[in-house]
Amino acid sequence: MAEKVLMKGNEAIAEAAIRAGCKHYFGYPITPQTEIAAYMAKRMPKIGGTFLQAESEISAINMVYGVSGSGKRVMTSSSSPGVSLKQEGISYIAGSDLPALIVNVQRGGPGLGGIQPSQSDYFQATKGGGHGDYHLIVLTPASVQEMADMTILAFDLADKYRMPAMLLADGTMGQMMEPVELPEPDDIKVYEKPWAVTGTGKKRQHNIINSLYLDPEELEKTNFERYERYKTIEENEARYESFMMDDADYCVVAFGIAARVSKNAVIAARKEGIKVGMIRPITVWPFPKKPLAEAADKVKGFLSVELSMGQMIEDIKLATECKKKVELCNRVGGMIPSPEQVLESIKKLAGGND
Repeated sequence: MAEKVLMKGNEAIAEAAIRAGCKHYFGYPITPQTEIAAYMAKRMPKIGGTFLQAESEISAINMVYGVSGSGKRVMTSSSSPGVSLKQEGISYIAGSDLPALIVNVQRGGPGLGGIQPSQSDYFQATKGGGHGDYHLIVLTPASVQEMADMTILAFDLADKYRMPAMLLADGTMGQMMEPVELPEPDDIKVYEKPWAVTGTGKKRQHNIINSLYLDPEELEKTNFERYERYKTIEENEARYESFMMDDADYCVVAFGIAARVSKNAVIAARKEGIKVGMIRPITVWPFPKKPLAEAADKVKGFLSVELSMGQMIEDIKLATECKKKVELCNRVGGMIPSPEQVLESIKKLAGGND
C-alpha cells in the first residue's frame, strides 16, 4: 500500500526520485528549490547514495552527465538562473543521448529577478535553451501529487527514449504543502541499458559516450535519427487534461498554478452561462497539438493564462494554425492571476466573439 503524507512540493520531488531508484544527486542551492537539495543531503547518505553540493551549477550538470553515462538514475535541480548555467551541459547530455532528470522550480526573471513563482522559462525549456538541435521531455505538474508522480514519469520517459527530461514547476508548486501518495520502490520500472559505460569484463566491445562528430555527414545523420525518435515521442507521449470541453464555445489553456486558478474561473464562468472549458498541457514538450487543433474547429476563441509575458501562447497559435483568436491573460514578476482576473478575461473573450 502506498503511504499518504503531507509534504512540500519540493520534498515530494526528492522523495519520489529516491523511490524511483535515483541514488545520485548533484546540485547547488537557489531559492525556491533549495528544499530539494536539503532533503537529498539528509536522505542520500542513509540509502548509500551520493549527494554533492557542487561548486557551481555548471559543475553539477557535468557530474550528472558522467553518472548518466554509467547507466545510473541521476538528477539535478535548480531555479531559473541556475538552470541557465546548466544549459551547455544539458546540450551535451542530449547530444550524447543520455537520460537524466533536470528540475526547474521557476522564479521571476530575467536576470536575478525575484524569488516568487514564474513560468517565464517556458521558451528555455521547450525550445532548447542550450546550443544545437535537441529537445527535452518537459512535464508541468499542477499539484504536489503530480510533483511526485511526474518525477517518476520523467525518469521512466528519459530511460525509455534515452534523452534528458525536465520537470518544469513554478515556485508555488515547490513551496505548496498537500497530501501526497508515494509509491513503493518495488513498483518502479527498470530499464536495461546495454549502452552504459560500466566496464566490459572482457565480454563485449567498449561503449563510448560521445557528442562529438567531426564528420559533418555523420553528425547530420545522427541529428536526423534523433529527430525520428522525437517524432515518435510527439505521437505517443503528449499528455493533457481536458476540462468541460465537450460543449465549450471557448477554451482556456494553462499549466501549473495558472491551471489551478483557471479551473476555478471556468467553473465561475459556467455559472454565468458562458460555455468555456480548459485544456491543461501536462507535457509542454511534446506539446498537445492534436486536442488544440481539434478544439480550433469547434470553439470561437482561446485564452492563454500564463505567468509570463506570453510564451506558451505562441505554441497555441501554431497548434491551432491561427484559425481562431488567441488572447493572453497574464501576470509576471512573481504575481499570480486571480480567478476573478481570469474570469474577466474569459468574459472579454466571449464578448468580443459574440
